[in-house]
Amino acid sequence: MERKNTAVRPGKKSRYRRKEITAAYLFIAPQIIGLILFVLVPLIFAVVLCFCSWDFMNTPEFVGGRNFWNVFVFDGDVFYKTLLNTAIFILGIVPLTMLFSLGLALLANQKLRGLSFYKSAFFMPMVTSTVAIAMVWYWLFAPDMGLINYLLGRLGIAGPGWLADPLWARAAVILMSSWSKMGYYFLLFLAGLKGISSAYYEAAEMDGASFWQKFRSITLPMLSPVTFFIFVMLMIDAFNMFDLAYIMTRGGPMFSTYSLVMYIYNQAFQYFDLGSASVASMVLVVFAGSVSAIQFIVSKRLVNYDN
Repeated sequence: MERKNTAVRPGKKSRYRRKEITAAYLFIAPQIIGLILFVLVPLIFAVVLCFCSWDFMNTPEFVGGRNFWNVFVFDGDVFYKTLLNTAIFILGIVPLTMLFSLGLALLANQKLRGLSFYKSAFFMPMVTSTVAIAMVWYWLFAPDMGLINYLLGRLGIAGPGWLADPLWARAAVILMSSWSKMGYYFLLFLAGLKGISSAYYEAAEMDGASFWQKFRSITLPMLSPVTFFIFVMLMIDAFNMFDLAYIMTRGGPMFSTYSLVMYIYNQAFQYFDLGSASVASMVLVVFAGSVSAIQFIVSKRLVNYDN
């Protein structure tokens, strides 16, 4: 009985290969088209607008470096204040949210009753309207009629001005932002903890390791990929601080909660100065890109992917 030759001919093989490549390009085409239309094109347009004057209605007019002068010199006091506020938000929101989220995840990783309820309760702020969250916190932080100052008054403590005081307004926005983001990152940390084999902890307990020793030598290294991802996402969120601060304080008092994104929004949609808004946007892109590049360089030494 003759054996059939099942080998694929070179021409037929190349046709299969072309079909596979075509299918691959079709699968990634929506992402590539979306990237070009909604990221690259607006980015190039923003770079061009840095050197133009445009108010949405008239034809863009080339003005050279006047927009840079307006942002960095003429309006420099406000602009540099927004950079300082954005840095303070980053330094406050990122570590606070990570600490609270990790702490809750460590507690929830124990054998607790009603764990599903706790997960839902902590995640609730992520699926709640930002406006609703801001209004609730606005009522809590109100200097005269707020619930927090009322409870402090019952204890004989004079509550601070909160949203009416520049220092406390920043603290209130940081606290509120951390609370609203905490549930999502709590679930990410909890998923990472569930992925760590209990055999590591059992071996450490046999050697007499304490809780802190197990946390430092097992939990933190094994959680490093999740921690790095959360750190990057929180940095992006903090750079884009806008909605909660805008609803609660509109950037006040005395520009103490005026973020860089709020400055861009007001320049574009309140003063209709698209040129200055584009300059500030480029500053945000450069800062965010630089921080992200540093993060990924550092992650090669600190993040352990060989779990």
